[in-house]
Amino acid sequence: MAFQLSRPGPHTLLRRELPMRHYETTVQKLKDEVLTAVARLAWNERLQTNDLLNIPEEIIPGPEAQMRCCIYKERAVVTSRIKMAMGGDRANPALVEVLPIACDECPVTEISVGPSCRGCIAHRCMEVCPKGAIHIENHRATIDHSKCVLCGKCIEACPYGAITKNMRPCERGCPVKAISMGPDRKANIDVNKCISCGQCVIQCPFGAVMDKSYIVDVIQMLLGAEKWGLHVYAILAPSFVGQFDCTPGQMVAALKEMGFYDVAEVALGADLTAQAEAAEFEEREGGPMTSSCCPAFVAFVERHMPDQVPLVSTTPSPMVMLGRSIKDRDPLARVVFIGPCVAKKREFHLGRTRASVDLVLTFEELYSILSAKGIDVTKMKEIPLDHASGYGRGFAAGGGVAAAVAQGLKERNSTVEARTVACSGIEECKLALLKMSKGVLPENFIEGMACMGGCVQGPGVINRSPKNKNEVAKHMKEAGKRTITEAVNAIGGPAEVPAESSDKKPGGAVEKARV
Repeated sequence: MAFQLSRPGPHTLLRRELPMRHYETTVQKLKDEVLTAVARLAWNERLQTNDLLNIPEEIIPGPEAQMRCCIYKERAVVTSRIKMAMGGDRANPALVEVLPIACDECPVTEISVGPSCRGCIAHRCMEVCPKGAIHIENHRATIDHSKCVLCGKCIEACPYGAITKNMRPCERGCPVKAISMGPDRKANIDVNKCISCGQCVIQCPFGAVMDKSYIVDVIQMLLGAEKWGLHVYAILAPSFVGQFDCTPGQMVAALKEMGFYDVAEVALGADLTAQAEAAEFEEREGGPMTSSCCPAFVAFVERHMPDQVPLVSTTPSPMVMLGRSIKDRDPLARVVFIGPCVAKKREFHLGRTRASVDLVLTFEELYSILSAKGIDVTKMKEIPLDHASGYGRGFAAGGGVAAAVAQGLKERNSTVEARTVACSGIEECKLALLKMSKGVLPENFIEGMACMGGCVQGPGVINRSPKNKNEVAKHMKEAGKRTITEAVNAIGGPAEVPAESSDKKPGGAVEKARV
């Protein structure tokens, strides 16, 4: 199904014919339509006009509904998405929110007995139930849901596989059980448990969960930069390769055409992080230690395994390291991070990082902003991108951080050995952390990534494909044999950590504040 603007409206200004984008789902297409429509109005400085109110009808022209019960509900969903595209409820501390009008009130999570039940006389399901919630009725197992605690023991006991657990996609996708059913049967997010990994955004088949967007803030900053005397920098995560069907040089040109003063690759920040993290690992005399570049992983440890916080590296993330480096060298700088990550939107809001980066965009949002501006990246004349090391660029894929830290130690001529393990997904991270805390993990350095496969499969990517890792590998090779030290020296060395961000940490001298 396609969403087409039914007629030229004020928000179609600047629209040009651009290459057709492939959408993996209709939800993804709807999201792009809304973001692009809001971005067009922002570029034209028409957000305060009635044009904003016309967007729902222009995206959902009718007369027949194609997604919901009626076009009025479809338009109401679009209205909710417009609010999130404009930053959402700023009073709500949650970065990821449920759109109540869009939530389909999926069947309550429960364990049920299917038609495969044979009514066997062993009754293993009944015997293992710790709450006596299962009884036999008409030679079939029956579950009393008022007693069931969803332990799943009956599922494992049934020899026919007749007992199953039905879960909402958002609940199943949440690795920290931050989503539950509210009293109105709508999904509800516990902000105190949420780590902003964005998995629920991907998993909800109705598009009822969405992360707040800062596209309007970015556009307004670009439009006012000259008047305010600002230099707005774009720092681009290396996982952008393969997302826009263009060369790195063409993307740099497109971002400058959009109004950015300059563009830098976050892989340079990764080189800074790898160098500093290697030094910290050496200072800890070989760990045990974990990486700190993934904000969702760090949030998981802080909120769900607080006793293990001392294991997390205190080195800032590549985003923060590069943002600090730019601002140390240009007092007029404002920095916008562009990447595949939803959790970065939480990270830049933290008090300990706010001075480093000003705004965050996902690749999906960047696509919408470029589209709204009418910029075709495939037709741009290339402008060279900063040459980070291949190790810095490798941060984008699983195993890349661990490899970079090991290389950092090598370049320091360190005698400390890094025995690394790359953990992909929160479950793997949790298991490795538990083993490390008990001293039974063979490795002494954990690379913690909340997304399976690393940043290349983040919730803000345009194309979610196994090929993404291959694109990053190709991007790494293009860096040649440049070392981490050479990359850091090329930009004048590491940025100094502001005095107010330093702190005495156990296990070493004055260390950088954790991000």
